[in-house]
Amino acid sequence: VAMAATRSVMRAVRVFEFGGPEVLKLQSDVLVPVPKENQVLIKVHACGVNPVETYIRSGTYARKPALPYTPGSDVAGVIESVGEHVTAFKKGDRVFTLETLSGGYAEYAVAAANRVFPLPDKLDFRQGAAIGVPYFTAYRALFQKGCAKAGESVLVHGASGGVGLAACQIARACGLKVLGTAGTEEGMNVILRNGAHQAFNHSDPNYTERIKACTGPGGVDIIIEMLSNVNLDADLQLLSCAGRVMVVGCRGRVEINPRDTMSKESSIIGVSLFLATEEERHECATAVLDGIEAGWLKPVVGLEYPLEKVAKAHEDIICSSGARGKMVLLL
Repeated sequence: VAMAATRSVMRAVRVFEFGGPEVLKLQSDVLVPVPKENQVLIKVHACGVNPVETYIRSGTYARKPALPYTPGSDVAGVIESVGEHVTAFKKGDRVFTLETLSGGYAEYAVAAANRVFPLPDKLDFRQGAAIGVPYFTAYRALFQKGCAKAGESVLVHGASGGVGLAACQIARACGLKVLGTAGTEEGMNVILRNGAHQAFNHSDPNYTERIKACTGPGGVDIIIEMLSNVNLDADLQLLSCAGRVMVVGCRGRVEINPRDTMSKESSIIGVSLFLATEEERHECATAVLDGIEAGWLKPVVGLEYPLEKVAKAHEDIICSSGARGKMVLLL
């Protein structure tokens, strides 16, 4: 009992009921979690904000955590302590993770040691928080599910957000022809600086015609789709023979004509990082760490928020027009 009495507390965001951004409650008396065997405790410096966290919070997502819970998965920070049998890390190591067990919107987070990776000195904590979900998802969409090959063309639909920029950088480094769309002039410039050969403004009513003019009659081999409920029908018209749309993001239903897939034997493939096997995750991690070392993996950090403004961050990631990099919470 004496032990429990000395356990320290921290600030963390807690969700007690599913709903809008207002259900995110910042509390200052949450117990600091203790790492069990094969786990580490990370002092969080920055945590990424992902659209999926807003879907989970609203209670409309397939995966529902037990209430109350702390949202957030990809954090960057410093190892505070390690559980039994952990040999890969020690107190003071700079790390990033793509998955915490206790929730990332907090001053401290516990993660399984095999989901934690060293953060090289050339990247700061904000960039570290922008690696996990975006780069692993982009790699999975392109190669594990999309079977991308050097020489093929890829259209990244909504390329100026976290996953989009990751997809542009990875595809360019791996020898694909990269086209990207964004909703603003600034977003288009960010895409072009991060691997896209050409950028298109998806708020321009004729932008799909411009893409067709650029790809020619062959069409595009792969589309990485962040907003399939808006774009899927048009995507099918842009594909090459045997082309594939990788559904990374969706916010509702959409009507398509399945005949459009028959005429080109094209595929619509869903992508969920959550379903990756241990082997697939290891493959993603190897590719990502290699990209950091080689210098082409450079996370672009967009809007930054203190923990107090977490509700605003959740509102902005869904409602603001035109992303410019990965949204992060700073602690």
